[in-house]
Amino acid sequence: MLKTKDIQIRDPFVLVTGDYYYLYGTTDKDCWDKAPGCGFDTYRSKDLSNWEGPFPAFRPAQDFWGKHNFWAPEVYSYDGAFYMFASFIGEKGDGTKRGTAILRSEKAEGPFTPWSQGAVTPKDWMCLDGTFYIDKEKNPWIIFCHEWVQIRDGTICAQRLSKDLKKTEGEPITLFASSDASWSKGFESNKLPGSCHVTDGCNMFPMKNGKLLMQWSTIGFEGYCIGYAVSESGLVQGPWKQSSEPVFKKDGGHGMIFSTFDGRLMLTIHQPNETPNERAVFFELEETEDGIRIKNTGSN
Repeated sequence: MLKTKDIQIRDPFVLVTGDYYYLYGTTDKDCWDKAPGCGFDTYRSKDLSNWEGPFPAFRPAQDFWGKHNFWAPEVYSYDGAFYMFASFIGEKGDGTKRGTAILRSEKAEGPFTPWSQGAVTPKDWMCLDGTFYIDKEKNPWIIFCHEWVQIRDGTICAQRLSKDLKKTEGEPITLFASSDASWSKGFESNKLPGSCHVTDGCNMFPMKNGKLLMQWSTIGFEGYCIGYAVSESGLVQGPWKQSSEPVFKKDGGHGMIFSTFDGRLMLTIHQPNETPNERAVFFELEETEDGIRIKNTGSN
């Protein structure tokens, strides 16, 4: 058995199903541009402390379109199967933009195989970190980040999915920009002129009072951080109001919210934001009228 501190992982995501917590995330030892993507591993646990695995959740076939940056897998139970939303980019120079694709498996631990025809995010956009949400009318959506590397001020967008999750329907909707949050710090980049702002790791959480919360990450004033926005209408379309400050503000982020078997509300993020030292950390949350707050100092 492995302890949480033994598992190098970015962008942690927990699926609670059956008798287990399944932990997914960016698990390639070198997930950046220089190394080809290897795949995704998953781990399972009954207590969020002791983990079995790794189990090979996804290994790409030779003709798989994604070649690098195997990032941020999220897995959902839907319509009798398990669906993975994960981001990839093609071979350098082939023109294939980074985007989120959907994969499918009969089992939570995989193996997952491609389900959508390439990325479901717009083909001419640089996108990442697609997440899944089903609205009150049972319509499936992908919510994703349009990257700062293409548009300078990163945005979070939404688009309807077909019921079978093979493709998108209609046009993407821009929900908000990173600079809308007071805790998003602008920075200069040699890639684009002007101040740049990051959007990363969006994830949806329906609140008990009918509002819809989205937590997301950016570069803040003390490093990588995570905060949230709230749609008081409860609709994906918003309008979205940003939290006044981050939930976690120093060197950690790209999280998601889940409930434990004993009914506690939890947030997991990776910390620190530095390869190869990143690890999953768990915080117990408290839901408030206006959002969420951390109840403890975290565990790993």
